[in-house]
Order: sequence, then C-alpha cells, then structure tokens
Amino acid sequence: MAQTDLTIAGVGGQGSILAGVILGTAAVTFDSKYATQTQAYSSELRGGFAATWVIISDRPVEFPRVTNPDILVAQAPDSITRFGQVVKPDGILIYDSDLVHETPANIKRQYKVPATSIARNQLQVSMTANMVMLGALCKITEVVSRKALEQAITRSVPAGKEAINLEAFNLGFDQVQAV
Repeated sequence: MAQTDLTIAGVGGQGSILAGVILGTAAVTFDSKYATQTQAYSSELRGGFAATWVIISDRPVEFPRVTNPDILVAQAPDSITRFGQVVKPDGILIYDSDLVHETPANIKRQYKVPATSIARNQLQVSMTANMVMLGALCKITEVVSRKALEQAITRSVPAGKEAINLEAFNLGFDQVQAV
C-alpha cells in the first residue's frame, strides 16, 4: 500500500467524522503509518451534510486533500450524489444498504452493509452504525489492521461505551456482503 485516499460521508449525527478520526488514529498511533484527516459539515446540528477525508500512507503525506478517493464509505444517499462520480474507476464503494438504494455504475467493487439495521435491531443503539461501517471497511480493505482499529475505537469513544462500539465494529466486519 503506497497510499489510500478515503471519503467517509453521511449526514450530521451519523458519526462519519468520528469514524474518520478513529481511522486516522488507528493508522498513526497503532499501525505506525502516516495519515491526514480533514472534514467538512453543514451548520445543521443533525441531518446536514457531513464528510471526512482520510489519507493513509506508508510515507509522509505531501498533499492532504482527497480529490479522487480510492474508497467511498457512504452512510446516506447524499454521499453518493456528492462523491459517487469522483471515486477512482478501480475504487471501492461501501454503503449502508438500509439508506442508500441507488449506487453509481462507474464503481465496480461495491459492498453493502445493513449498518442502520444492525445498529438499531441487534444492538439497540442506532449511533453505532458508523462503527458497523468501520468494521466492514476493515474487512474489505485492510487499510489498517483490525487490532489497530479496535484500539483506536476503545481510545476514542466515550468512557463506558467501548464494548457496544466494539460489538458494532465486529458485526460490520462479519456481515459485509459483496454486491
């Protein structure tokens, strides 16, 4: 892996930005890689646009902007609208199949994850859907190690919430499906 550019996008309240922070933390702190993480969100507290861009590399990152991601993690339909056409032709799309129903044909490698259903129905904590998506990302891409992500999750989530977030991560790891 020389460098992997990722976009994780959804709407406010889904934890897309936290997922990006955890991914970058896992890469730098626990896998001894280089990473940058940037983010943007709209002014609404919940329901507005939210995205994070993460670059993970074996070498120092010279330019921190993601323009054509290798991987798009889409947690909402707006994520496809905004970023679906800029994913590299050989890129990967990982999407929440409970919320995203139409995907672009230009992305050949697609994986669906019923993240919202898993979080709501199996865990009874809808706020863990982002961890489900991180689990799927880990299994599909191995851009950072599973152990590093588990350590970063434990470090990054609120005290007392580590177990439920790790359970969500593991369910996403186990239940991702290729399309």
